[in-house]
Amino acid sequence: MASAVLHIKDAYYFEIPKFAWPAEYSTKAEFPAVWVRLDPDYQLWEAQRLYGKYAALREKAASFDELKEQYCAWKEQHANAGKPFDEFLTEKDSAWFKEYLATPANAEKWQSAVRESRDVKAYQSDSAHKWAPEKVAAYNRHLSGKILIPQPFGELRNLYQRDSGLCISKFMILELLVSVVLCLVFGWLARRIHKSDRPRGRIWNLLEVFVMFIRDQVARPAIGHHDADRFVPLLLSLFFFILGCNLAGMLPWLGSPTASFGTTLGLAAVAFGTVVVSGVAKLGPVGFFTNMAPKIDLPWIISLPISTFVLLIEVASLCIKHGVLAVRLLANMCAGHIVLISIMMLAFSVQGAMSSTWSITAVISLVGSTLLSILELFVAFLQAYVFTFLSALFIGSAIHHH
Repeated sequence: MASAVLHIKDAYYFEIPKFAWPAEYSTKAEFPAVWVRLDPDYQLWEAQRLYGKYAALREKAASFDELKEQYCAWKEQHANAGKPFDEFLTEKDSAWFKEYLATPANAEKWQSAVRESRDVKAYQSDSAHKWAPEKVAAYNRHLSGKILIPQPFGELRNLYQRDSGLCISKFMILELLVSVVLCLVFGWLARRIHKSDRPRGRIWNLLEVFVMFIRDQVARPAIGHHDADRFVPLLLSLFFFILGCNLAGMLPWLGSPTASFGTTLGLAAVAFGTVVVSGVAKLGPVGFFTNMAPKIDLPWIISLPISTFVLLIEVASLCIKHGVLAVRLLANMCAGHIVLISIMMLAFSVQGAMSSTWSITAVISLVGSTLLSILELFVAFLQAYVFTFLSALFIGSAIHHH
């Protein structure tokens, strides 16, 4: 079922209005494998196949009917919803599995049994397990509007979780699109600059304003005129990539990749790596770390433990500062979307629609959502600037003695 917050969550599909992408499957053989694996009938079919192999390995195994009842009750727990039978077995019989799987040969034998039991194509071709027309119609309603992303390099557990391999998510595609757009736009700008000695046209002037701002108002004040220019390409890349990802969240049916911790953590890792590498290259491995601890004009027996303690604090602070970079960007991009959804739900939830004051609430919700969207547009630019400026500050502090 479509969730109200899917546009800020990563997923393995794009969601658009149902009428624009209707699902019209007629039999279970036509449904995507990832959806079939979530079907309760398939999971019991898979469980029965795996139980035979489990019982052959495990002496005094419980009966299938007993395990089936426990498995169904186990899946009703929120944390276990949709999980396959092999995970239930390894959790229920953890002591035996820990001992049995300690041998590599046994571990490979069990994994082979699990793979054989998860034969979706065999289930789809099994005429003994037909899906009722009502189930097919209900599944079509759920899948309508969902454009599933092909997964040639991995396998999905569901539409939000990877099971194995490298799976391509919605945010990965959006990040790639942002990168391609940036390459095309700035490739065009570079060719124009190469052919002319002054800006011509609105787009050229607009882009040059941003480039000059990052160089003159961010890089040079934070890093210094002597060293700043060699870091300007990195800072420009960070700024425009973050800005592009932020603005993607303003477009219908897409979402903001910077609302994912994996994305913001990766960006913070780039900044952290730049700080360490540039600092070590400029000051040397020893000088980079000793630069963090202040020199104390005291006898060495006193200054050594104090300086060591300060150094440990500064190293921890270096990691924490870059972790905060990731969390700050994530929190700001998520918060606006969540507040926007809350305002819209005042009028468009079931309770709001049934309220006697719905017309007033709808107007307030519409005006509030519009104003908040304008604020989010400002925040998209602001957070790209804040991330870039702080990255420049950290780089500047790493390559200068202090």
